[in-house]
Amino acid sequence: MNARWLSMNFFAYFFTWGVFLPYWTGWLTSVKGLTVFEASLVMGGGMFARAFSTLFLFPAAARRFPLITLMKAMILLSLVIGLFYIPADSFAVLFAVTLAFNMVYPNLLPAMESSASVLIQSERIDYGRSRAFGSLGYTVALLIIGGLNALWGNSAILWTMFAGLALFFAMQHAGPPEVLRQRSADPAGDGRGSAFRQLAVMPGFVTVLGISILLQGAHASYYNYGFIYLEDLGVASFAIGVILNVAVLVEIVFFARADRLFGGMKASDMFLIAAVGSTVRWVLIFLVPTVWMFTLTQVLHAVSFGIAHFAFVRYISEKLPRGLLAPAQGIYAALAMSLSTAFLTLLGGALYDLSPGWSFLGMTICTVPAAFIVLATRRRFDF
Repeated sequence: MNARWLSMNFFAYFFTWGVFLPYWTGWLTSVKGLTVFEASLVMGGGMFARAFSTLFLFPAAARRFPLITLMKAMILLSLVIGLFYIPADSFAVLFAVTLAFNMVYPNLLPAMESSASVLIQSERIDYGRSRAFGSLGYTVALLIIGGLNALWGNSAILWTMFAGLALFFAMQHAGPPEVLRQRSADPAGDGRGSAFRQLAVMPGFVTVLGISILLQGAHASYYNYGFIYLEDLGVASFAIGVILNVAVLVEIVFFARADRLFGGMKASDMFLIAAVGSTVRWVLIFLVPTVWMFTLTQVLHAVSFGIAHFAFVRYISEKLPRGLLAPAQGIYAALAMSLSTAFLTLLGGALYDLSPGWSFLGMTICTVPAAFIVLATRRRFDF
């Protein structure tokens, strides 16, 4: 029953993420009339707001409130803030609303991942199978938005986001696990917010976090320039959508089988596989700049992203006490999933101007060091 709750909540969250991540910039330009540059400033500001909130605000809130209570409050607040998008009609107002929205909504991701880690510890939940429903939700959102946009235009994007958040809120009342109703114990017992200090001195955590930052950040060029790269190769827009969805479909299959395939493998071995697979992915795109090679390397998304993410979740679920799970997920969301990508996007953009292939090859500046760090520290920290 709890596994079903986790699966459906992953589906609901990533459905909204499938609306927000790929379409929000386009909605700002087509519906609200911002220029591409203005929309980039708005979304860039939101990215830094997201990093700040997941790094500091989410861990502090998770220490004071049960996860289920926190998720209900964040979903409702996201809906309320989102309503201000309707009358917003200027760059300044849209920038302010987006900052406020990103201070709340993205915290739902570490909240979901923290819930999963708690259930892994308490009930040995099959994380991979539940997380696969998240990837499925993302895919469904892409398909629905495509159909609704054809009928009603890009104005459907905002209303689909509202519908997704409403669905997500309803899921919180569908028999949530009792353990998520409980407030996490303060890991230090002193109530003074020392979780970050404890994580910093915990053997292996900083190393594992650093490896995760490198491996997840290495997707910056793919996330930001993959669409443009395929356009430059002369691929039609519809075909681009199909090609990019290959990675999501492979991700679904991977997470559905992850616990069975990697349940007995150490996190260090998984990180090493992810680093090697990621390096191969970007090198192949550089060496063979064709549509077919790019499509083929989409299969490696299950390695470069999926295995690296699964390894981090497994590591913290096995090595950290419950009171440190939320702070660890907050740091991971802020540094590995946000800031590293933001900074490496700048490197990727500069290299893309020189040559598109160099933008992808440049990401090996992260993946190769990640592999060496794993090899140098795996025995010392036994992870």
